[in-house]
Amino acid sequence: MAFDRNVGGTDRIVRAVLAVALTVVALLAFRGGRRSVATLATVGAIALGFNSVTCFCGLNRALGIDTTEN
Repeated sequence: MAFDRNVGGTDRIVRAVLAVALTVVALLAFRGGRRSVATLATVGAIALGFNSVTCFCGLNRALGIDTTEN
């Protein structure tokens, strides 16, 4: 499946950093027995990681936002 790029530059880096931070939060929450927090953080990390790797965000597309450099 091909996606039109609409995430780039600083936006992509911020999403990658947030994905790593949410992964750490998920691991700590899971170790602390807070499974709801761990699940939500994991879902967020996966979504932001996907955005960062593929340079595509469905919400950006729906809102007409394009942060790639022209």
